[in-house]
Amino acid sequence: MRLLISRFIAILILVFPGLVAMKGFLMMKDDIFDYYSMHGDDSLTPVFAWLHFGGGLVLFAAGMTFLGGWILTRDRKRNYVGPRFREKQKAEESTP
Repeated sequence: MRLLISRFIAILILVFPGLVAMKGFLMMKDDIFDYYSMHGDDSLTPVFAWLHFGGGLVLFAAGMTFLGGWILTRDRKRNYVGPRFREKQKAEESTP
């Protein structure tokens, strides 16, 4: 039972940043669509919502950074990464 609960918590830890990244992507997509749709209406002056777009960009970047770091750490533990992404080994200090 304990293993089941710990796996469920691990899934929640992965799902939450994924949802945050998805929300950020949707915010950016909606702002771009709204800006382009304003060009078709002559009664409106097109104004881009930079603050809303920037918030979406921050949410997207934060969620994707967390997920990318999680995957890189897991792959390093299992030795699935190429030589470029392996951790640098510390030089052993030689004692005279």
